[in-house]
Amino acid sequence: MSRIGKQIITIPPEVSVTIDGSVVKVVGPKGELILNLPQKIEVSVDNGQITVTRLTEDKKVRSNHGTIRAHLNNMVQGVITPWQKNLEIRGTGYKASVSGNKLTVHAGYIHPVIIEAPQGIEFIVTEDTKINVIGIDKTIVGQVASNIRKIRKPEPYKGKGIRYADEFIKLKAGKTAKA
Repeated sequence: MSRIGKQIITIPPEVSVTIDGSVVKVVGPKGELILNLPQKIEVSVDNGQITVTRLTEDKKVRSNHGTIRAHLNNMVQGVITPWQKNLEIRGTGYKASVSGNKLTVHAGYIHPVIIEAPQGIEFIVTEDTKINVIGIDKTIVGQVASNIRKIRKPEPYKGKGIRYADEFIKLKAGKTAKA
């Protein structure tokens, strides 16, 4: 049995979870999320707790068991306190700005790169070099932050580029002059 999959999720009082066939809907103060369940995975809600069980011991079903439980747990947590990824930009002239739901990044290219926020995602630029991606769905927040980082990955010689706030880039030594 999956160690993660057999753990029970406790539902906080301000969150409601409804199951309609193979669709689980989680509603909280920050919004609502929907998850489609794969076949042979069963979710039950009773006494303020969510239990995820599998109906067969197939390899595919066993691999989905813990994943579905983790997704449900992230959904329950996300509708209470939104998920957040922090990025920082390093480099001369590199900066970011936000207008409405569009993030504009100047990262050393001739033209600025414009990213439009998907539904449920919010961009906050605290300084010119700090970007916060906030949303209730953890997977979408992580994917959008990854897409922003792909604009200009941090390079290993000077460390210029876009990186996660807690990411460490080990710098390499450059060419040395002959003596």
